[in-house]
Amino acid sequence: QVQLVESGGGLVQAGGSLRLSCAGSGRFFSIHNMAWFRQAPGKEREFVAAITWSRSSAYYADSVKGRFTISRDNAKNTVNLQMNSLKPEDTAVYYCAADGTYRGGTYAALSTEYDYWGQGTQVTVSS
Repeated sequence: QVQLVESGGGLVQAGGSLRLSCAGSGRFFSIHNMAWFRQAPGKEREFVAAITWSRSSAYYADSVKGRFTISRDNAKNTVNLQMNSLKPEDTAVYYCAADGTYRGGTYAALSTEYDYWGQGTQVTVSS
């Protein structure tokens, strides 16, 4: 129904920047929100950022607020995550997620509330 593919991960030094992209395909007209989650080794998958598809209202976890920026391009069915001032603790596999449930213009921060997931892209930040 909906497929998501992430790209843009890699290895950077602390203080550097990366831009992640997520390309969607399929029945993307049914998507209301998109988000980024991340999971470090031995840790639970955690919410990073979300954006509503129609109004582009953005939401961020406190740990990345002021450093990361989420954006979307509805015409291309893509969502991006610009990551600046990266820290070693940002090291994780980053996943793109899509929510097919209308939530009144709000977002969901729980991974269980998202219907579609990408394969993940590795981000490694060295000290």
